[in-house]
Amino acid sequence: MRVKVKARVARPKIEEIPISTEFIKLDAFLKFANAVGTGGEAKERVLEGQVLVNGETCLQRGKKLRPGDTVALGGLLYKVTAE
Repeated sequence: MRVKVKARVARPKIEEIPISTEFIKLDAFLKFANAVGTGGEAKERVLEGQVLVNGETCLQRGKKLRPGDTVALGGLLYKVTAE
């Protein structure tokens, strides 16, 4: 008798990052969340297509993020929240 075992897929932990403004631009958010070390690195990672915003690849480093938006980079997941 064979038993099927479902593989458990670990979901990344969502780190909530509160902002005190109406929006924050993507490159600034990546620095603010400590997802990257420098603004230059943020620009590079976005332009290389390594950043997902709300589950879709985003190539706009100036994309406005608002509370409720999610950002994924390198296996980490961040959620923009209101302060």
